[in-house]
Amino acid sequence: MTGPRLSSLGLPSSYVQVSRAPRYSLLFALPLLVFYQVLAVLLAHGPRSVRNGADVILQGLFTAVAGAWGPPLFMLCLIGGGLWLVVRDMHAHGSRLRGTVFVTMLGESVALALVFGLCVGTVTSGVLGLLQMLSIGAGAEGRIDAWTHLMVSLGAGIYEELLFRVLLVGALAAGARALLGWRPMTAGVTATILGAAIFSAFHYIGPYGDRLEVYSFVFRMIAGLFFSALYLVRGFGITAWTHALYDVSLLLLH
Repeated sequence: MTGPRLSSLGLPSSYVQVSRAPRYSLLFALPLLVFYQVLAVLLAHGPRSVRNGADVILQGLFTAVAGAWGPPLFMLCLIGGGLWLVVRDMHAHGSRLRGTVFVTMLGESVALALVFGLCVGTVTSGVLGLLQMLSIGAGAEGRIDAWTHLMVSLGAGIYEELLFRVLLVGALAAGARALLGWRPMTAGVTATILGAAIFSAFHYIGPYGDRLEVYSFVFRMIAGLFFSALYLVRGFGITAWTHALYDVSLLLLH
């Protein structure tokens, strides 16, 4: 029997549990993937042929193994693996989906994106004594148009969370446990911190990377810690949307 409410979030505990399940979490993230891929195709010519860096890295790994078949193989594994998890979850818990859950998840993601901007910006300002958070990414944004920035922002929600939270932090934690014999808690905390540092450094790589500055690096590292904690507590779908919505908000503010 579940409690009537989850006090820490003010949400029904049944909703908190079900919204983490693959049948809701992964299907909720699917529109981000679709919108990103559609924009990537429409903007695939000329100077706007830019893709999210995490997407490029993941596709590059498949290309290194399968050559020209790498990108379609990557997409097949991504969509096929996700649908397999959704179908398995629906068989285990019933095939009926409730639209109100998806609407509530969207509202929660919007609220979390706002909280993220306020809290992480405040923490970074407190650590460094700087109030320049909105200038983060301005260097890169100045070199791409609004539609391309929207596409990259949507891709950040899907591919950066997949690469840096699901794969990187998971692999670092598993490696620390298997190779170093660390306890799960120690391995998890260390992997999260190291993963956040790598996530931050990732934004300064390549021709569209930002200019490296201390405050933006610290901001993004704290952001990495926030997204890792959010992923552990609320699952992939809400974390992906929160990340994407925050990045889109920066586009609107600029």
